[in-house]
Amino acid sequence: MNEQNARRVKHPEVIIEGAHYLRIPIKTHVIMRNDNLIEAIKKYAQSELMPDDILFVTEKIVGITQGRAIPLKDITPRPLAKLLSKYVTKTPAGIGLGMPETMEMALRECGIPRILFASAASAVTKVFGKRGVFYDIAGYRASSIDGPTPNTLPPYNEYVVLGPDRPDQVSREISDSLGGIKVAVVDINDLSGAILGVSHNSIDKDLIVKILKDNPLGQDHEQTPLGIIRKI
Repeated sequence: MNEQNARRVKHPEVIIEGAHYLRIPIKTHVIMRNDNLIEAIKKYAQSELMPDDILFVTEKIVGITQGRAIPLKDITPRPLAKLLSKYVTKTPAGIGLGMPETMEMALRECGIPRILFASAASAVTKVFGKRGVFYDIAGYRASSIDGPTPNTLPPYNEYVVLGPDRPDQVSREISDSLGGIKVAVVDINDLSGAILGVSHNSIDKDLIVKILKDNPLGQDHEQTPLGIIRKI
């Protein structure tokens, strides 16, 4: 194990259900659209991996290499997007759909009826103190949209990055290239987490979320879009 990588996490070890896990972030160059995702992963992660590890890959670099990073200047929000974005709760984890450009992309990704239904359901359930209904209904294509924040790594501080397409297939392709290592495509931030795709049906998604709950890769300029989970 590269000890320098392990030290990048303030608390690299966690104990979940009595088992100890090490989270090892993998630093890369700034991944761009013309990068080959699998080649980049092999370059930075292959030498670090052990047979029983799980490699986790952020949804953002998958989306970027699939051409799903859209410059803000190329997005023209419709009036409905401007209206709906005003009612989105802002959180420290990111802008979410709280700007017209990200809401516009949610309308394109999910369709107007679904977003309107999710918005209506969310408005009703908030009265009763229940949150998160919007994304439960809109689905991962809405929840995995990343908008720019002041701490977003350039050049993506001027982009909207959509969630990955075919995350299960991508996970399997990465796994095959690494000799069968288990792989998960994850959407983790400082408030929540979700596993969007896995290479093996045996991967416990709920367990992975618990292991990564404190967002060991960080939100800002860490430049660590890959990580390893190792049971120790």
